[in-house]
Amino acid sequence: MRRLIVVLAVLALLLGGAVAAFVIHRLQEGRNVRGSSTVEFVTTESSAPSLSTRTPWPQYGLTPERTRAVSLALRPPFRTLWRYQAGSLVEFPPSIGYDRLFFSTNVGNFTAISTRDGSRAWIYRSHRCVAASPAIGPHGGGTVYEAFLNRPPCNAQGGGHGVDGQVVAFAVGHGQIRWQRTIGPSETSPLLVRNRLYVGDWNGGVWALNASTGAVLWKYRTGGAVKGGLAFAGGRLYLGSYDGHVYCLSDSGRLVWRASAQARLYGGSTFYATPAVAYGRVYLGSTDGRVYSFGAATGKLRWSYNTGSYVYASPAVWRRLVFAGSYDGTFYAFDAATGDVRWRFAVGEKISGSATVIGGVVYFATLQKRTYALDATTGKLLWTFPDGKYTPVVAAHGRLYLIGYQIVYGMVPRR
Repeated sequence: MRRLIVVLAVLALLLGGAVAAFVIHRLQEGRNVRGSSTVEFVTTESSAPSLSTRTPWPQYGLTPERTRAVSLALRPPFRTLWRYQAGSLVEFPPSIGYDRLFFSTNVGNFTAISTRDGSRAWIYRSHRCVAASPAIGPHGGGTVYEAFLNRPPCNAQGGGHGVDGQVVAFAVGHGQIRWQRTIGPSETSPLLVRNRLYVGDWNGGVWALNASTGAVLWKYRTGGAVKGGLAFAGGRLYLGSYDGHVYCLSDSGRLVWRASAQARLYGGSTFYATPAVAYGRVYLGSTDGRVYSFGAATGKLRWSYNTGSYVYASPAVWRRLVFAGSYDGTFYAFDAATGDVRWRFAVGEKISGSATVIGGVVYFATLQKRTYALDATTGKLLWTFPDGKYTPVVAAHGRLYLIGYQIVYGMVPRR
């Protein structure tokens, strides 16, 4: 009996040591990682783009790299010229082209309104759930593409298997349907690159479609739902999946690399955010509370920072700064190379939507329905507006368009 007790005690000590070693290992794996300004970081990239005339804001995140930053002489404070009552939540921001704003509401209405006065040009009632921004292209004299989820209830069958979604191409002029393609339920803001349209779906699919016809060019399947949008740079596609991985695909649909979120002591990690690609890096947030930077060429983790709560927001990138808000109630500006926090702005309210940088001013909104405008270099508060919830603003020459909870505002600088 005494020998048995000794054996059990030794086993207990060994087991306890193994558990302690596992916990220490996981804690070390989960620490913040500081990056380098000399390893897989390109400093010669151009500054924020200017806006085109015909399609000033053609898709979510503005550019295929989804950096959400533009050089434009447009600064707060602003005054409201017009309001459009959307009737329900506008979760994702409009795209702008052909003198119109195109956007969807939570009840499935896809709408085109005038940039000049906010009057409605046409509306398509999909009777589906929608959580995506459209993309606009020149095909056929002007086409706008939107991705749709399944029919209500939006969380039917726990994530999409057995229910369908759609990608629909509309003529910009009168909203006629040019083509439609059935895929899995999709809340991916379509990515348009030349004559290819890229979307993901809840079934883990990544689709490459012919933008003129809707024909399937190729399909790739990840291990989890693809909910955020894809980014494109240097002939490669970048996306996050709910399987806890970030993927890099060639434009022919071949896997180039797959990276993982950092290990956690408990719980997992899912990627909802749309990546932003700049400086030879891929930036995106995760539900594990971290903002990540991976090497765009290799997929190697270059830095990470733990905010302490969910990061659903897709990052904006401007002048070697990366901007993202967190559910911890703080808006962060990170050094793009190292991940060091350059400044932070505490609002005490959860931040879910993505930021936008316009003319050196960074805009974000909180779930408590307020929009903030900060100096992007210093974090100084410049202006607030008592509406907004997710991604709050897009812009065109001389105009700011602010997206409230269910109102779209056309604004100009206050003189």
